[in-house]
Amino acid sequence: MTNRATTRAGARGAGGTATGPVTLPPGRDLVLPEAAVAMTWQGPGRPLQAVAVPGVRLQRGDALVRVDLATICDSDVHTVTGRRPGATPCVLGHEQVGRVVDADPHARSVDGRRLLPGMRVVWSVVVACGRCVECHRGLPQACASLERHGHAAVRRSWELGGGFASHVHVRRGAAVVVVDDDAVPDEVLAPASCAVATAAEAVHRASSLLALAAGGAAAEALRGQVVVVSGAGARGLAATAMATQAGARVVVVEASECRRLLACRFGAAAVADPGESRGPLSLARALAQVDRSGRHRTVALETSGSSAAVALLVDTVGVGGVVVLAGPVAPGAAVPVLPERVERGLLTLTGVHDYAPASLVAAVAFVSEQRHRYPFAELVEHVVPLEQLDDALRLASAPGAPVRVGVRPGGVGGL
Repeated sequence: MTNRATTRAGARGAGGTATGPVTLPPGRDLVLPEAAVAMTWQGPGRPLQAVAVPGVRLQRGDALVRVDLATICDSDVHTVTGRRPGATPCVLGHEQVGRVVDADPHARSVDGRRLLPGMRVVWSVVVACGRCVECHRGLPQACASLERHGHAAVRRSWELGGGFASHVHVRRGAAVVVVDDDAVPDEVLAPASCAVATAAEAVHRASSLLALAAGGAAAEALRGQVVVVSGAGARGLAATAMATQAGARVVVVEASECRRLLACRFGAAAVADPGESRGPLSLARALAQVDRSGRHRTVALETSGSSAAVALLVDTVGVGGVVVLAGPVAPGAAVPVLPERVERGLLTLTGVHDYAPASLVAAVAFVSEQRHRYPFAELVEHVVPLEQLDDALRLASAPGAPVRVGVRPGGVGGL
């Protein structure tokens, strides 16, 4: 079903060791009139390899989607620079929007609609079984048989696993959201499947914990509170907008002046520079500006992935506060947290990795409805053709990089 280059890659494990003959799973073969193209990552420091995929095998519940736009996530940058391990060869990319080319009759969106050709969709990173203990607990991102779009090694029957391709083979078990409003730009929708959905999960987690403690409704839990957001990347900016819409006063802590200014456009009531301990850009000054009493500093969201920021946020929240860690996952330094501070402060320290399907639904709805209030489209500052992905990854990895770099397949690939 695949070309020679793809077959070689699919017959080897992540370490490059031959695994022997591969038995194809049951399903329907879909041959493309023009081969799909995927850019495969071969490991840190190695050039990407373009691979043609003439067709796919759609299993029960699967769909093939033509990519309209993908964006480069911070975790993609961590992978290609070697800061986090990754399977090879791999089609990276897990933030994208596209249109259904074909689908198995059992393929469904999260609202139960059958996926049909032409539908505009956004889908989750996670592919979950829906049957294990973790899935039944509402934690599909911790599924016992978890697979992830844009992170799995290329193999026979799943050559098109990531968004840096003309097409993505969306597996059964992924959460698929249909976008009914064609007026929403691709640049607004693509980051929803990782950055914005993770932000929605983090804000929901904080709201739920506050509501649980107070015995109120999660939807009202942030109203009147002060939320400190560390990092003004795509996750932090989305979280800032969501918390602001929920009635919170948000303080954003960010080293980049350009991103601090951008945070104000996403609703931040005040901004701070983590490198400033005194003066107008210190966190203490920013907090005093929005909450002189100090009684409403109950939530902190860490979205930058910085270990140093975790300790800062634990020290910042007030009694009964909630600290949510939702930054890009990569190995980092240990964080000194005093148990006494957590115990006497009645603090809750929790983590978010990926998200539940409801958060993807909330993310798509939020950016669609609020795109005129908050400049989500401006987060994707540069868009390059798929064949220039190497250049795009270098740009996304450089100091002072844009919040998001977009990758558009254009006319590459069939259908």
